[in-house]
Amino acid sequence: MRSIVCAALAALTLSLIETGPAAAAASAYECMGPAASCVSATTKRVKARHATKAAKSYRKIASSKALKKRHVAKPSYSGGGYSGLASYYWQPQRVASGGWFNPNALTAAHKTLPFGTRVLVTNRSNGRSVAVTINDRGPYVRGRVIDLSSRAAGEIGMKGAGIVPVSISVIGRG
Repeated sequence: MRSIVCAALAALTLSLIETGPAAAAASAYECMGPAASCVSATTKRVKARHATKAAKSYRKIASSKALKKRHVAKPSYSGGGYSGLASYYWQPQRVASGGWFNPNALTAAHKTLPFGTRVLVTNRSNGRSVAVTINDRGPYVRGRVIDLSSRAAGEIGMKGAGIVPVSISVIGRG
């Protein structure tokens, strides 16, 4: 009788050991290669949850970008000129054509126009215009087509707003 009880206790003990925390931890890992590639099932669940949150967050951002696109004028080429948003800058810095930026000069930065090109920039909000010379590259912000010097921005009345819709037409080489 003792041997039966001992055998039953031994079987019970073995079953507890196999289904206890150690067995749970061992079954939680799925390893199919070197130890560095072994990942726990918990880690996989956490990563999946984060991926789902990231996808929801991306969808939210994508939808807000779609809303913003309706309100931001994209650069377009029509009728001999460009249209889009203009900003201005005033910080002393090097310009792409060489030398230093002068905020009191009638200059501007454009992504593609050659240096020395003269352009007429018209503020579409109030109709004021200024002729500037391209001497730098930029702006590097999506939706903007030109960065004006501080003086040029003052000439067309955009210093209060900071960013305004403009039309740009090339008037020659300076």
